[in-house]
Amino acid sequence: MSRIIVTGGLGFIGSNFIRLILNENLCESVLNIDKQTYAGNPENLADLNDDPRYQFVKADIGDEDLVIKSITDFQPTSIINFAAESHVDRSIDSPEPFVETNVLGTLRLLQCTKNFFTELNESAKSKFRFLHVSTDEVYGSLSSTDPAFSETTSYSPNSPYSASKAGADHLVRSYHHTFGIPTLTTNCSNNYGPYQFPEKLIPLMILNACEGKSLPIYGDGANIRDWLHVEDHCRGILSVLEKGRVGETYCIGGDSEKTNLEVVDTICDALDKDHPANAPHEKLKTFVKDRPGHDRRYAIDFSKIKNELGWEPRYSFEDGMAQTVNWYLSNSKWCDNITSGNYQRERLGNE
Repeated sequence: MSRIIVTGGLGFIGSNFIRLILNENLCESVLNIDKQTYAGNPENLADLNDDPRYQFVKADIGDEDLVIKSITDFQPTSIINFAAESHVDRSIDSPEPFVETNVLGTLRLLQCTKNFFTELNESAKSKFRFLHVSTDEVYGSLSSTDPAFSETTSYSPNSPYSASKAGADHLVRSYHHTFGIPTLTTNCSNNYGPYQFPEKLIPLMILNACEGKSLPIYGDGANIRDWLHVEDHCRGILSVLEKGRVGETYCIGGDSEKTNLEVVDTICDALDKDHPANAPHEKLKTFVKDRPGHDRRYAIDFSKIKNELGWEPRYSFEDGMAQTVNWYLSNSKWCDNITSGNYQRERLGNE
């Protein structure tokens, strides 16, 4: 069975991936390498702390000495890179951390992987994989009539975040073609689901609505995103890891294009049903000034992964949203520790 290193495994998608592969006994062991920034929450995997199959190392993927030691000691059969700064608004306010982590961090991780890979025997080399998790935002913006993004779409990033992810994608490709590292890349649409940090649209709207706060919507609310439940994304990553063609890219989408306004309305309807207030939650909606360079539409054509690997999303948007709203309503302690900042104070107190 496989031994998997996950970078950024305390984050939203990484923690869901680790929980999935351990709960379903899909690997022998997992080593989680995470810098533990504001978005890396130890509570996301607290229930696995006593699982002998799970190990954690606090490290920046840019720390080559510590990363190569961790790789060499663990002897992975695959490395999956989730580690990234990912919030567009933060990248507009301060681009440098995005370049540091997403570009330079990925470069240094690739170099460590190269050093490890070259020392493997031929049998181990044939089984080893490096999978890089990326985003559909590298492809830019679509009009309402444009075809959806696919693996052949030209890169056209429009924010410091997406530009940094595009740079990382190109580095991964170069390490395959130049050094023969068996890489795979996935580009996904917008994720949602349990353990997502509350600065993102869906958890922010759920928590604000529960507290009777305003629901701020950028511009006219007509920006369109393709929404992908995080569990579906994780299963897509597994499909690519197990069956994907080395050197290839696979787009993973949710087949759920919705405007931001439709997303907020769906959340309000779910809360009106299960968490009613004195007035309909839609009364909390407010429209605020649009952010700079706000891409109008993203959409993913996932024909390649469906036809080649047999993957497609299991969750409809309606079922996925109902599950997500219920998760946040049922995990108030986790939410309170995030919004209060207690999770960071506890982390700092343990260092």
